[in-house]
Amino acid sequence: MAAGSLAACNNGIGSSAGATIDARVDATLEQMYTEFPGTRDLASRASGLLVMPLVTNAGFGFGGSFGRGALRVGQSTVDYYSATTGSAGLQIGAQQFSSVLFFMTPDALLEFRQAPGWAAGASIDYAFSNQSDMLRAETTTSLSPVIAVVFGQTGLRVGATLEGSKYTRIIP
Repeated sequence: MAAGSLAACNNGIGSSAGATIDARVDATLEQMYTEFPGTRDLASRASGLLVMPLVTNAGFGFGGSFGRGALRVGQSTVDYYSATTGSAGLQIGAQQFSSVLFFMTPDALLEFRQAPGWAAGASIDYAFSNQSDMLRAETTTSLSPVIAVVFGQTGLRVGATLEGSKYTRIIP
């Protein structure tokens, strides 16, 4: 019984969860670069990328979402993060998607990394598109310090809500 209780407290140090997240991040980036070639140039100019390979979002009145991913600086993973969102309002449905935050300035990346938990807010430009040429035009002309690209949506979630997102550093 004691061993079972201690196992429940496991924080995953030494597990392969980091390698699993890294493999999913690699696949997500490759999918994004294939579907939206303009993002490759955007990534080359970014100070860092926060890649969330799979975010699951569901709601019925109240809702929420959760995903895990990695922060990449250059080709290296420097930290792992979870993303959680809470929402309230007129909503129903479930959806899954991938997202990548492009930190376009060193200051934006530093602010993100130094914060104990970072809330996505109005300072982010979001790019939602199924056409790569439109996505490129929207994102590469932006002067925002952080650009979010959301793609690979499946499912349906409709409504009007108030919501907030929080990114927290984790040990996978």
